[in-house]
Amino acid sequence: MTERKQANEHPFGPVVYRYTRKQALEDGVLIDVTQMAKEAGFKWPVALTAAAWDDCVAWSDEDNRQQTYQDASGRLWDVLIMAAFSVQSAPEGLHPALFALMRIPRDGTSQRSERRRLKLVLGPGDDGEPVLTIMLPNED
Repeated sequence: MTERKQANEHPFGPVVYRYTRKQALEDGVLIDVTQMAKEAGFKWPVALTAAAWDDCVAWSDEDNRQQTYQDASGRLWDVLIMAAFSVQSAPEGLHPALFALMRIPRDGTSQRSERRRLKLVLGPGDDGEPVLTIMLPNED
């Protein structure tokens, strides 16, 4: 091995840019829900992608006037409980875990729940620690 080739050097060369989970949380690309996730039984940090949050959790006073009364906290709890159930009932090693949730679409008119699929992904955090991310099925 030459002096240029260090044991810890990446085989494709140095990393040019790395977008960290911390940056994604600061930018609002991910929304940290770890506190409520702990109440739902999760041991590791949990975040939702902004798209999953907008689709399944976000709810405003205007939505209450136009559609039906709900709140973001209750909708988040539903997401986390269904995610926790999917982990508990999945065959060991299943990754990512796909799960379904009944939620009222935030469209200004719907009054009835519709089924929405979500994906729970286990991955490394910025320092290699286990973290969970809940996202829409088409997100990576």
